[in-house]
Amino acid sequence: MSKYLLEIGTEELPYKFIPQAIEQLRSGFENFLNSNKIGFEKVDVYATPRRLAVIVSGLVEKSEDEVKVVKGPIAKIAYDEQGNLSKAGEGFAKKNGVNAEDLYVEDNYVHAKIVVKGKSIVELLKDNVEHIFSKLQGAHFMRWGYNDQKFSRPIKWVVSILDREEVKIKLIDKESSNISRGHRFAQQNVIIGHPDDYVEIMRNCCVIVDQNERKQIIIEKAKAEAAKLGAEPYYTDDLLDEVTFITEYPVPATCEFSEEYLKLPEELVVTVMAVHQRYFALYKDGKLINKFITMTNYIGDEFANIKAGNVRVIKARLDDAVFFFNEDTKKPLVDYLEELKGVTFQKGMGSVYDKTQRIISLSKDIAKELNVPSKDIERTALLCKADLVTQLVFEFTELQGYIGSDYARVSGENEKVVEGIKEHYFPLNAESETAKGIEGQVVGIADKLDTICAVFADGKKPTGSSDPLGVRRAALGIIRTILDNNLKVNIADLIKKDLLLLPVSLETSSDKNALQKIADTVKKNVARIVPAQCPAEINEFFVQRLIIFLADKYAKNVLEACASNKNPMENLADYIERVKVVSTLDNPALLESANRVIRILKEDSKSSVNKDLFKDTSEGMLYREIQTVDENADYATYLNQLIAINPAVEKFFADVLVMDKDEKVKENRLALLTMLKKKYEKLTDFSKL
Repeated sequence: MSKYLLEIGTEELPYKFIPQAIEQLRSGFENFLNSNKIGFEKVDVYATPRRLAVIVSGLVEKSEDEVKVVKGPIAKIAYDEQGNLSKAGEGFAKKNGVNAEDLYVEDNYVHAKIVVKGKSIVELLKDNVEHIFSKLQGAHFMRWGYNDQKFSRPIKWVVSILDREEVKIKLIDKESSNISRGHRFAQQNVIIGHPDDYVEIMRNCCVIVDQNERKQIIIEKAKAEAAKLGAEPYYTDDLLDEVTFITEYPVPATCEFSEEYLKLPEELVVTVMAVHQRYFALYKDGKLINKFITMTNYIGDEFANIKAGNVRVIKARLDDAVFFFNEDTKKPLVDYLEELKGVTFQKGMGSVYDKTQRIISLSKDIAKELNVPSKDIERTALLCKADLVTQLVFEFTELQGYIGSDYARVSGENEKVVEGIKEHYFPLNAESETAKGIEGQVVGIADKLDTICAVFADGKKPTGSSDPLGVRRAALGIIRTILDNNLKVNIADLIKKDLLLLPVSLETSSDKNALQKIADTVKKNVARIVPAQCPAEINEFFVQRLIIFLADKYAKNVLEACASNKNPMENLADYIERVKVVSTLDNPALLESANRVIRILKEDSKSSVNKDLFKDTSEGMLYREIQTVDENADYATYLNQLIAINPAVEKFFADVLVMDKDEKVKENRLALLTMLKKKYEKLTDFSKL
């Protein structure tokens, strides 16, 4: 078995492109090997800021021979009347390199079996590696020098070896060799004798090529450096990924800034360090300290200039933050509301001020539905977007909510309002925590719902490649908030309410209640006419996000069945309870009976059951059994009741013919089955199980 190494040396690559390149190279080589029927064990892809490397292990020497059956002309055209090959037949045989005796007739056509000889792995690599490279895609690809082919950065060198032999290829304007380069400040022109030696040779040249190993080293070194101060480093997955892909040889350096900056909001200081400067903030005894770790890509012992440079940068960033903070807090947060009228929420959907008014209205409705005090909720809703027009949030947009929360505290707002402003953005992603306070929960649901409705009302539904305003994340955030806090909120009803508050009009509307009057007072200009099915589309969008979210815990057919008979968005807690119970169902007899009822009833009977029309004892027995099913019972008990009455259902089908010749008897039996079907439907749609 052989091993192949391809290393593409470049100028520093954008860190966001590197993970994409890793996946593209892996899939590119795997597809090439599989499509050419080349045996291999695995494809490893390594990457640093200055190199992309692929090592293919367990390669066979050549691709497998392949037998192909080629279809030729119709037999009567390929052969003459004497059974000899015609000119057409001879041409077909010659074209495919076979003799006359190798041809055969099948389904009135001439066929030939030909053997396609396998190619050597060297030949295949020469023919395909350049093609794999040319397929790489990324943002901001450019032409470099006089070359026509685009790439992320100029290529400086290429290594291409199979075992101990070079496999000559050319990528853009660079021909391959067996010579690589180490770290910028370490050994250059390093000879790679064999792919097995590559990782260790690079390590000796101060390059950790394995990104997973490099990431682990960064974590360990950051923790070890922090431990010298009795502290713990703060990092996120995004920070780790970025630092991993901007270093080849990570070395930590601890820097210090003035304690005066710790008076700023903690989230602000940490964001400046982590997001803007790629530093590891340090916490001691749970409190942020005035030190941080920067992970350098440096070889040597002299860190004074590095530390001084990083301190100058962080000081400048934090000085800006201090200035913006002081300017912003010269007036209370509530005074910023008027400025929201000049900020567009979404084209055609009003300003952020208009959105705030809708959030207030929805929050009141939700608070009323939950039977909780609304004063603090309404105040939170009023102020939740005010920080968007502050200088500090303009500079650090990722801190919206956090800054508003701190400004609310400075302005003397209630602590519940302070927390609610911050938490209404929660959860920040699929894994992060949801809001703990009722203020953040309610206002967060209202805010996210309004965004989703506005996107759909504007005709910008999410697709496979686009997610306008992050509506998928918003829907998941609403679902998680409701489930985590066991809130009984009717999202289906809120969708209709919000569409009435938006500057749009439905083509047709069956809502002839006070909501329309409220909507008419809120709307001044109708931006567009929205299709009547828009509320149903939004509801279905929520249902699909819910099913995807729960698919790891429950079978998809159970989730879909329980969503089919009753709208989950009217009561998520009820839906979850039904899903849990139906997931335990293991009774084929009940399933068969329920589905038989569904198959017979093309549509529900509108008649009432008349006991005087019963002709068989099994009809009366089933009627009495159905009446024993208590719809007020919990779902586990309810399922057991359905199982308990199933023998009566089976006896009914065994003893009577539903489609009786007597039309009245037939209709009465259909009414009886409709009565039974409604019992089934309370739990789930059995036809989908």
